[in-house]
Amino acid sequence: MGTAKSTESPLKSKARNRDKGIAGENIACRHLKEMGYSILERSYRCLFGEIDIIARDGQELVFVEVKSRKTPAYGNPEVSVDRKKQRKLSLVALHYLSAKRLHDTEARFDVVAIEIYAEKRHIIHIPNAFDLAP
Repeated sequence: MGTAKSTESPLKSKARNRDKGIAGENIACRHLKEMGYSILERSYRCLFGEIDIIARDGQELVFVEVKSRKTPAYGNPEVSVDRKKQRKLSLVALHYLSAKRLHDTEARFDVVAIEIYAEKRHIIHIPNAFDLAP
């Protein structure tokens, strides 16, 4: 028995994933603003990778990773922020702090997990989700 192959081009698949990511980030930004955060940057990129949202919560700088799922088939979205992803986010955050000369700024990592199943939306916000990874 053979496996089914997708007829969708890799470029269309990437574009669809990016659109889903942007939609999740929009939901996360609205949630964070409702919680009193100020959004400073979205999709900050450097040679180490990308951070979805950089915000301020009072005096604290917050690096936010957004994960969203439209199906429970792949598990809870927040679980996908594993040790490897934490290391990558840590490198990007350190680059940002250095580039902006914010060496003495208090900072933390939050995860916003969004589940959108059958028109129901559930947002899980985990402040201080992990420490700077070595």
